[in-house]
Amino acid sequence: MMDDIITGAPLGPRVSKVEPMDDYELLITFNNGELRVFDAKPLFSMNAFKSLKSKAFFESVKADHGSILWPNDIDYCPDTLYAESVLLDETAMSTDYLSVAQPQVSFNRNTK
Repeated sequence: MMDDIITGAPLGPRVSKVEPMDDYELLITFNNGELRVFDAKPLFSMNAFKSLKSKAFFESVKADHGSILWPNDIDYCPDTLYAESVLLDETAMSTDYLSVAQPQVSFNRNTK
């Protein structure tokens, strides 16, 4: 019956766009409009993510179903991506930042 359905907490922000950056970081646009930077290097110590050490493989990342995905079905939890990423200080961005060459940006470490 409908009364037996358990509802959970609302979903957190989901990935709508991802761009690989230099130094194994990802520029992630979330569906709440935030631009955040995720440092993927800590993942290298986990067996499931060792293939990300290949720069070409790392750069093959794409947004998929609200998260990120690499070939061979390597993905990462969108809630963890959000929690472990750093909010991009939009005042430091230039209008051509999304070309994602090697951005010179500052980060707002306060995630609240």
